[in-house]
Amino acid sequence: MNSDAIPVNIRILDKEYCVGCTPEERDDLLASARFLDAKMREIRDSRKVTGNDRIAVICALNLAHELLQKKSQKSLSSDVFVDRVKRLGDKIESSLQKSSQLDLS
Repeated sequence: MNSDAIPVNIRILDKEYCVGCTPEERDDLLASARFLDAKMREIRDSRKVTGNDRIAVICALNLAHELLQKKSQKSLSSDVFVDRVKRLGDKIESSLQKSSQLDLS
């Protein structure tokens, strides 16, 4: 544990863990633990997966998959945004060139 870390007890699938974190991170850690516990309970309650180790691995895979999808969507939406800005810039530049040509006439 870091010297600034404080011990925080969290409970996941009825098992208690002591995790060290800074006081500023405590609330986020507790929220993360509640979220993870809920996701693991969903998997366990589906009765398709048994054993806490397997439940944890399936849960980790599901969360990693969701994270990668969101990153991909964010990247895609960023690319679309950049493309739109470039097209808008091209339109503005074209309009300015036409305006400049009209002023010279």
